[in-house]
Amino acid sequence: MAENVWILGITMTKFGKHADKDLVDLASLAAMGALSDAGVTMGEMGIMAAGNLLGSPGIGQAIQKQVGQTGIPVYNVSNACATGATALRTVVMAIKAGECDMGIAVGVEKLSGAGLLAGGSSKGDGKVWEPKGRYGAVAPTDGRVGTDTMPGTFAQIGMEYGHKYGGADFELFARISEKNHGHSVLNPLAAYSKRFTLEEIMGDMMIAYPNTRPMCSANCDGAAAAVLVSESKLRTLSLEQQRRAVKVAASVLTTDPFEEACQILPDVNTLTRNAAKQAYEAAGVGPEDLDLVELHDCFATAELVHYDNLMLCEVGGAVDFFNSGAPFRDGKMPVNVSGGLQSKGHPISATGIANVWEVCHHLRGEAGDRQIEGAKVGLAHVIGLGSACGVHVLEKSSL
Repeated sequence: MAENVWILGITMTKFGKHADKDLVDLASLAAMGALSDAGVTMGEMGIMAAGNLLGSPGIGQAIQKQVGQTGIPVYNVSNACATGATALRTVVMAIKAGECDMGIAVGVEKLSGAGLLAGGSSKGDGKVWEPKGRYGAVAPTDGRVGTDTMPGTFAQIGMEYGHKYGGADFELFARISEKNHGHSVLNPLAAYSKRFTLEEIMGDMMIAYPNTRPMCSANCDGAAAAVLVSESKLRTLSLEQQRRAVKVAASVLTTDPFEEACQILPDVNTLTRNAAKQAYEAAGVGPEDLDLVELHDCFATAELVHYDNLMLCEVGGAVDFFNSGAPFRDGKMPVNVSGGLQSKGHPISATGIANVWEVCHHLRGEAGDRQIEGAKVGLAHVIGLGSACGVHVLEKSSL
């Protein structure tokens, strides 16, 4: 049986605008921070996986030039919003395969001022459609059938859930955002640590109904990194390192299975539910065993559907789950205690590791004022359209 893998050290930079730092600066800060947190050096790493979506295709090698060129294999990863989680899983797999006993995963992005992001491109798309390219007779959907912009896509997904199960109206989505912005005031590394009233959220600029500006994830700069270690290697380290280590009980990555369904509106549900099922089975836990969850709330509408997809509630029960108070910091199943992507920010490739960072700090008892007392098991989730979903189940050390 493959060895268990543990997170030995993990860090994230403050998310926000970093005009004085480039991708390599931010990634190197995160990498050195994770190494310091782990109490190890770059010379002890056997692999690096570096994630970046919109900048440098050789980001891993560039990071090495700053933190140490030791000749180890570098995997440069790009997998939409699941890029950071994919980098983490790459290191997990290498350790489980016995190729090394320690490695580092890094995710970094500079997105401040990027504006609205799209899932596809309609550049050069004039008023007259001419079949061309790989898709031949398939026209771009934006402006014809729905939209390719992220706010619009996830607005449709949320509205579809409300239409199917009822109860999901504009105010409910705004209340989800109100929760997350309220959580953010306790997170000093969030891009925005500001509480918003329900009236402020509902009255702000409408981006794509029912998502107003505060209900959308914040495009910003940031990086996160994690050092992972095999269990046999961990047992040779100090008791303090063993005590602070967090077990990766499950590391799962899924993509869309083929379905006879509408190919216009992305299906963020099936691959997330598949990932959750696999993760719970691998970890030997159920959703009822989780003490906290960091899920991919790129928009308020996304958080609602992922309550259901991660099986935090019964099928169709996401509205009742939220109304029960369960996902609040003092509820029975705290969700996005960090403030979520709407407040913490969403530098795409850093997010997957940053969500793990948040869970790890609660399991270590190091989350400060926002600490979930007694947290022993947590789940981190990300999804990128295209589509890819990463789920990690994490467990507190028994020491």
